[in-house]
Amino acid sequence: MARRGWGGSIAIAVGVAAGTSAAQLGFGYGLGIINWAPADATAGATAWVAGLVWATWIAATSTVFGAVCAQRLRDRAPVPGGAPDDATAVEPDAGPGDGVLRHVALAAAAGVGALVTVLLVAVPARMAVAADTGSPRNVAATYAAVGVLVGVSAAVWALRSRAAANNVIATVGWLWLLAVVAVLDGVLAGRGLTSAQLGIWQLSSDDGRFWIRDYFYWPGALLSLGSALVIGALAARGSARHADRRVGAVASGAAGPLLVAIAYFLAVPRVTAISPEQVSAHLTAPYAVIVGVGGSVLVAALAQRAARRDAGRGPVTVPRQRTGEPSVVPGDPVPEEHGPPARADTGALHPTSDGQPVASLDPDPEDRGPDGRRPRAGRRTR
Repeated sequence: MARRGWGGSIAIAVGVAAGTSAAQLGFGYGLGIINWAPADATAGATAWVAGLVWATWIAATSTVFGAVCAQRLRDRAPVPGGAPDDATAVEPDAGPGDGVLRHVALAAAAGVGALVTVLLVAVPARMAVAADTGSPRNVAATYAAVGVLVGVSAAVWALRSRAAANNVIATVGWLWLLAVVAVLDGVLAGRGLTSAQLGIWQLSSDDGRFWIRDYFYWPGALLSLGSALVIGALAARGSARHADRRVGAVASGAAGPLLVAIAYFLAVPRVTAISPEQVSAHLTAPYAVIVGVGGSVLVAALAQRAARRDAGRGPVTVPRQRTGEPSVVPGDPVPEEHGPPARADTGALHPTSDGQPVASLDPDPEDRGPDGRRPRAGRRTR
């Protein structure tokens, strides 16, 4: 890390991850998105599970954001002397042996900063109403710590693939926007500030037409799957244009939805013990990962097809008869090194682009009359 140094980049990763964790939790607590002790006693179990999901996901995404931010700030920093630092300027989609130690160090540093989530979750979780849980504080802190470990692994992936990092960042922004919309919808409907589920916005949960067998909410599933498809396609678009980054672009569609699926899988060990809304989200999350990959695969396939089409538009050359020199097909531009072609119907010498004369293609240029015409058979001009 010649541009900024190991210490500077690690400090940035720690600080950004800690600040992101505090900002996300503060935003969630302030709007009532995360509420460990709701006023309605019947919503205690639902709020408890939702809080665990949010805590795991926030810890993981804060770790990824801290590592990616430190990496990109380092790449944009000016190099001393004004010359590019080829030894350390490793792109996020570089080869498997380049910068592995640096990426692991940044991910681990971001994980240290994201440990703030454990403290900020454990303190308010003491008031949580959780069934079959002796110490809600310890359980919530454990889930946040597991989220940090998940985030360290995801951060290494995001540092190696710019498309995966963009997918995680775009997914984080979309899910927070969706949570704010869900809270505002509850306020406008007269329900007040109620806790929101990660990645869920129920347009009309009381309408039985939107439910399949009372546990699958299909409008929410379509919204989750559609957003995963769009984000997967948009995040992979830039990297898919480069052949050496196309494999990473294909897998990047799973980055953001995978963190959501892991959070639901860890926080919901028993599907029968949660509300129907959470069951629907739990069942939809794995399919969002598949759909997200489908979006990135589609973009990569289109980019590869466009690259093949552009490669087939180059000038086509065929060898000349007898001489074997390359000849340009009519209609294609003539390469500069060949110069203007010599005319074959005259005996004069024609200069090329470098000024050197080229011999006439006439087999016997002297066997012509004064007028330049070839004599008839049996007669020869003296």
